[in-house]
Amino acid sequence: MILEHGRLDGPLTGTGKELRELAGFYRRELCDNIIPWWTKHALDRSRGGVFSCIKDDGTVVSRDKYVWSQTRALWTFSAACNRIEDRSEWREAADGLFRFCVDRCQTPNGDWNFVVDREGAVVEGPESIQTDAFAINALVEYARMTGNEESVDAAQRTYAAVMRKLGHPGSYGTAPFPIPEGTKAHKVSMQFSLSFTDLGRYLSDSKILASGLELTDDVLYHYYRPERKAIVEYLALNDHMLSPPVGTYMDPGHGVETAWFQIENLRGRPELEDGDRMERILGIVSCSLERGWDEEYGGLFLGVDIDGGKPYLENADSKIWYPHCEALCGTLMAYELSREPWCLEWYHKIHNWSFSHFPDRKHGEWTQRLDRRGARMNTVVALPVKDPFHLPRAFIYCVEVLERMEGRKQ
Repeated sequence: MILEHGRLDGPLTGTGKELRELAGFYRRELCDNIIPWWTKHALDRSRGGVFSCIKDDGTVVSRDKYVWSQTRALWTFSAACNRIEDRSEWREAADGLFRFCVDRCQTPNGDWNFVVDREGAVVEGPESIQTDAFAINALVEYARMTGNEESVDAAQRTYAAVMRKLGHPGSYGTAPFPIPEGTKAHKVSMQFSLSFTDLGRYLSDSKILASGLELTDDVLYHYYRPERKAIVEYLALNDHMLSPPVGTYMDPGHGVETAWFQIENLRGRPELEDGDRMERILGIVSCSLERGWDEEYGGLFLGVDIDGGKPYLENADSKIWYPHCEALCGTLMAYELSREPWCLEWYHKIHNWSFSHFPDRKHGEWTQRLDRRGARMNTVVALPVKDPFHLPRAFIYCVEVLERMEGRKQ
């Protein structure tokens, strides 16, 4: 079934043999190529943390460290131990990242800085509330691995700080893309729906779980517009749609990502039995892929305008790694949820395009940025950052979903 360089030789049917072979493939890619690249090139073993301004060949171009890359790396190494295999090298990496994060990157009031230097001194302070979301998820995953109470305390302080900010729109930054004045952003509800649910589950805290569910429903009932077959990135504060181009901007990668977040958020909870929620989740996956797919050159656009105009953000026609990573695990989760054949059809299309274009066979990780035609692109998109997150996270979840469907993981 799996051909040279990871391509699939035909449509999937969801049989046990297929699921087993795919799960093994993702395990090997993760353990033999992806994580070893990061342990070899990016771990700062003398000062702590990971180098996040790094080229695809492993060349470090700046010693400054983006904090959300530190917390995202903490999640990845912790999750690899929790969900794939408890390896001492990965555990040691997580331990070092945890110390760097809590000692150097979090402020006393619970916020998280945006950039620190190699030693951990502040270069840019709390410029993005998104960093806080990544931190909560990472701290919870590390606590699952270790039972570390300091990690739980840091996550709870972050949650309290975020709740104070969410109650006052405009009081927080969302670097690198600021929220237009008088609007709200899907990415905030999307990310905190997952991080609050993760923390609430770990603590068995109904109040935090309720905060997460409120944001889940904000995604499903406000940002998702089934009548437009779209999920928009920005809304007015009263949840009304905005005029173009801000109000008609759609990020297909965020769309699939937010859908699988909500599947995870509702997994094992009676709310998932609500047919309307499930229908909306599947609708988001479908419209994100249909609107985002480039029929001429293949691959998923970074951004689209749902009215066909010029997209709000730059580089919208580029093909970058993260939407494809989210679509790999997102389509498998959608299939697990629904058993709808169209989910596997999209998975097959995304898988083959991704593995034909992104893997860097020479160096072992993925090329992050391609232009519309699939050629390597040197233009910085959003931030000059490469970190161990979207790609290994997607592979970790692919293994989990495939093994769960096969019956090897509950």
